[in-house]
Amino acid sequence: MHRNLIILAGGASSRMKKQSSHQGLSDEEIEQANKRSKGLIGVGPNGRPLMDYLLYNAKHAGYKKIYIIISEQGELFKEFYGNSDKDNDFHGLSISFAIQYIPEGRIKPFGTADALFQAVEQYPELNKSYYTVCNSDNLYSSDALHELRVTSNKNAFISYNRDAMEFPSERISRFALAKLDEVNHLLDIIEKPSQEEVNSYKDKEGKLRVSMNAFKFDGSAIYPYLKNCPVHPERNEKELPTVLLNMLKEHPNEAIGIPFSEHVPDLTAKEDIVAVKEYLNKHYSKLNWE
Repeated sequence: MHRNLIILAGGASSRMKKQSSHQGLSDEEIEQANKRSKGLIGVGPNGRPLMDYLLYNAKHAGYKKIYIIISEQGELFKEFYGNSDKDNDFHGLSISFAIQYIPEGRIKPFGTADALFQAVEQYPELNKSYYTVCNSDNLYSSDALHELRVTSNKNAFISYNRDAMEFPSERISRFALAKLDEVNHLLDIIEKPSQEEVNSYKDKEGKLRVSMNAFKFDGSAIYPYLKNCPVHPERNEKELPTVLLNMLKEHPNEAIGIPFSEHVPDLTAKEDIVAVKEYLNKHYSKLNWE
């Protein structure tokens, strides 16, 4: 059992910044979508950001130490969650910041695996413990986060039932699929699956499982694979699924998929803002931090 949560918030948010119809959005919301990190877009009452709700669920799941990975231009996070680099108190959570620096010669960050590697280099104590890693623009439930915190498996991820996702079917079809064995050990992750491949990836319950980038890692075991993560040939980034699969090549059966069947609100593009606001109004009428 551990209490460390690392939140990936240093990405470029390029899809959020793309032009769209902006239906139902105010001028302020459009400006925030174009300028802010996705987790800081004000989707809650009084303009509070999505990150509040993720931290709220993390606290109720039993996490204590939060590490937010921000970009070199991520100072706005400190206005919301504490001016110090380390150990800010936010409703009883200890918030620290790691910076994902962009390597020389690149315009954009180098991906999720690079973000995590830079974070554990800045906080080497994480390499001697277990920790959870998740996105800043997804609202994972407290139940899902709790399962990652308490699982006895050294490495794990939340294996979501694809049918429970409340997204358009075209969007869902682009999600990478996780292939699990009969006891939910992770065997493979396939991107952009064909229809033939989709049918072969159903689990023992006949469900298709997808990852939404919510992982638990054994810090010491995953570190060498983070350090030596290759660049994805198409996206030109270093990605966490690559790290996990490379570890499994040398250590099979070291990662488990924890089955979950629930929707995960997501802020990828401007058209998601209205849906997320409606979800929060319905499910989070008031935050009780106690």
